[in-house]
Amino acid sequence: MDDMDRVVEELCWLDWDDIDEVELMCREALNQLAANPGIVRARLHDLPNRPELMSLCEHYDILDKIVLASEDDPGVRVRLHIFLPGYFDRPHNHRWSYASTILHGHYRHYLFGNAELDEQVEPSKLPVLHVREEPVGTTYALHHSMVHAVVAEPFTVSLVVRGPTVKEKFLVMDRHTNEAWWQFGAKDESEREAEKKQMSRTRFAEVTGWLEQWGLF
Repeated sequence: MDDMDRVVEELCWLDWDDIDEVELMCREALNQLAANPGIVRARLHDLPNRPELMSLCEHYDILDKIVLASEDDPGVRVRLHIFLPGYFDRPHNHRWSYASTILHGHYRHYLFGNAELDEQVEPSKLPVLHVREEPVGTTYALHHSMVHAVVAEPFTVSLVVRGPTVKEKFLVMDRHTNEAWWQFGAKDESEREAEKKQMSRTRFAEVTGWLEQWGLF
């Protein structure tokens, strides 16, 4: 067991529904990783030798996700998110609670509350209840019920601890088209969909090169 696995192991016993506890404990873990970049660097260098983790890394047009650690039981993961030019979210919630710290860049963070409580709400009328700027060094935790959206500066990087999955689907809303729909997790995707988003070894090398160039790891 290396240092990364020890960090994850200490988070497996958390009550992930207690977002105050999640924030406190994940802040400590994220600070430890941020203050000791060699832990992440060592895992990035070793990742190509860990097919079970490489298979979880994803590339989209406006986002890259690198999975650094995954504990299947109870389902805790540590990920790097690299936000590419043009990144923005539709309002959505998640199938799990999580905590995040910003390592590079910044993003504008919009919080809408729990829209699942009111099934009659129209997306175009969904009120923004809280707006935050998330600069480098910011750490926060978000409960899986919270609907939020992010608009990121190009090449913003965040380090994320994701908790166990607690539901099969999550809500997505489009305030411009006034549409809302449910999306499901990876286990419900087709093989073609999974392959389309899986990060190639070439893309992984390119992204990790950026992280080194930016002096992060």
